[in-house]
Amino acid sequence: TANAAGDWSITLSDLKAGGPYTMQIDGNNSITVKDIAVGDVWVCSGQSNMGLSMGALASVYPDDIAKSENSFIRQFYVPSGYRFDGRDVDYKSGQWKSASPQNLRMFTAAGYYFALNLYRIYKVPIGLINASLGGSSAEAWISEEAIKSFPKYYEDALRFKDPGWMKRINKQDNERVVNWNHALRQNDAGYKSEPAWTDPKLNTSDWSVMHVPGYWPEGKSGAENGVFWFRREVEVPASMVGKAANIRLGRIVDADSVFINGRFIGGIGSQYSERNYKIPEGVLHEGSNTIVVRIINNIRHGGFVPGKKYELTAGGQTINLEGDWKYKAGFVADPLEERLFTGKIPTALFNSMLAPMLNYRIKGVLWYQGESNTSKAFEHFSLFKTLISDWRNQWQQGDFPFIYAQLPNFVEVNIESTKYDWAYLRESQLKTLSAVANTGMAVSIDIGEWNDIHPVNKKDLGARLALAARKVAYGENKIVYLGPIYRTLKITGNQVILSFANTGSGMVARNGKTLNCFEVCGKDGNYLPAEAHIVGNSVIVSSSKVSQPVAVRYAWSNNPEGANLYNKEGLPASPFRTSELY
Repeated sequence: TANAAGDWSITLSDLKAGGPYTMQIDGNNSITVKDIAVGDVWVCSGQSNMGLSMGALASVYPDDIAKSENSFIRQFYVPSGYRFDGRDVDYKSGQWKSASPQNLRMFTAAGYYFALNLYRIYKVPIGLINASLGGSSAEAWISEEAIKSFPKYYEDALRFKDPGWMKRINKQDNERVVNWNHALRQNDAGYKSEPAWTDPKLNTSDWSVMHVPGYWPEGKSGAENGVFWFRREVEVPASMVGKAANIRLGRIVDADSVFINGRFIGGIGSQYSERNYKIPEGVLHEGSNTIVVRIINNIRHGGFVPGKKYELTAGGQTINLEGDWKYKAGFVADPLEERLFTGKIPTALFNSMLAPMLNYRIKGVLWYQGESNTSKAFEHFSLFKTLISDWRNQWQQGDFPFIYAQLPNFVEVNIESTKYDWAYLRESQLKTLSAVANTGMAVSIDIGEWNDIHPVNKKDLGARLALAARKVAYGENKIVYLGPIYRTLKITGNQVILSFANTGSGMVARNGKTLNCFEVCGKDGNYLPAEAHIVGNSVIVSSSKVSQPVAVRYAWSNNPEGANLYNKEGLPASPFRTSELY
């Protein structure tokens, strides 16, 4: 029986996994719902590494996309939004889409490979509810009731309930951003000059030289922001002319406009996107060609991110674009501080993107988030436990499985703020594994990228998340789903003997006989590189420079390059430290 608003619900039990099914609803009117699949639904949430789509990785996984047709793997994409005054009761748009070469481009890549691994094993339809938002913080995904245990965040949530407060901040932000960009356009010498700096015939004898990839040098007062222009002459052979051509410029901080021989080729406004532009027919010619890149940098260091591909390709041939480029400032401006981002405001995303699905039955949650909380990594443990508890309370489905990705290896000059912030947050995630029931974690310190906060290897990540789900959600108790996890230590003389769980069929030093990234310290807290070797299910650590060791840490950095403790099943050990006092 419906209530006065017309709302009603029923519970269906003993449904057989599979489909497609049809549901017939007969009251005063009749509704037929077709193509229903019955299976396990997973909520995929967090920030951009959960949201990173298969379409964004089309060049990485073209064959997987082409072969993706599967009506039993589906995604519901939750539209992004925020709300401070109460909760949304429904989504403004959205529908289930089954995996196919056309639809898959919108699927969460981590979620898709997770679902694919589970479906291949259990043959149960997998539904993914993709409720993620790039850059979002954990506190934005917590309800008002739960955020009260964090007074500062609760105060923020209450403040934003006032519509006038939000309007004032947005107005100020809009004016500031518009004025900043207007000043750039009005004062950019690259556009004001005659000829403009896009002109292939421009005299650049007074321009400076910089190696690309790289970041332009700091000025007297530090990092310089504003507009900077880069030029490079390349010799194009006749064999490359008239062929389908592309120019790849890795990643650029922050926004770029690319010109070849004076013609605009393309531009992207985000520092996190790969630059790969098609060159229209007729642009390239035999002989000398001029490439011009106009970069707008808002804050911190600007330039070309190292470690990416910088090349021009056509007809199966490649011209390497790394090397010396000429550059000149078009206009140097004050830094443009970030505008208000609702994805970091407490409760904003819970109310809008999570609340409407709380009546939906789910198998569990898949979570990939933490990058936006690294600046306050020490509070993350309490925040993360609160989030998990809050979601379980809100759904009223008991302690459903909560599977999450531990942060990968990453360090980049214009992102990093402290030396160990990512290490501390990984520690918080590791502690959650033992502190909160029915949780599972995938370690990913070997599949990140030092120069990209959005690593492309979501295939291995999805497989590791699926391993955790097989253990926690599907009851495969004998499965080795995780790499070695530190448990206890014993100190004998100058040696520290570490014991581990999740050793599987044995521990190994991957890609060598020597274990890397182990450090030991005495009571002075000064960590020094240590020798480490495996004995059974233990690792023995020592240093000739530390006669009375008190603590050990492993892979304790934002990017623990070379960390190689694994089990024989090929799963990496989680970073750890044996004491929080050192």
